[in-house]
Amino acid sequence: MNLFVFTTFPVLVTWSVVLLVAHIFMQAQFSTHELGSKWNAGPRDDRRKPKGALAGRAERASHNFRESYPAFVGLALALAVAAPGSAWGHAGALLWFLARIVYIPLYLAGIPYIRSLVWVFSMAGLAIMFLSVLSG
Repeated sequence: MNLFVFTTFPVLVTWSVVLLVAHIFMQAQFSTHELGSKWNAGPRDDRRKPKGALAGRAERASHNFRESYPAFVGLALALAVAAPGSAWGHAGALLWFLARIVYIPLYLAGIPYIRSLVWVFSMAGLAIMFLSVLSG
């Protein structure tokens, strides 16, 4: 079976939506665990925020993901149009995607330095994608 079929740019964008939803659910789960289902179901007019480490880390990891997510989607779609067979583009997309998966447990566990290094790898993936669009 050809790995390339499962890593086409549209497929990676589709899987990245799963990763986005996982971030949203993870953040909601930790917040609801701390503040209760009544808070989750309510209008949240009191603007209470969870104070626990896991809920805070999940929120920050989600924000961090969403900072680079539009760039990933844009670059993946640009590559799908401009250079759909780009091996470097696919490598960059996979690097970003896998780094973003690895980032979650590292952030939740509060592991410094390695987490930052994984973030650098995800940015390198975006850079590779960017250069692949320009050279495609």
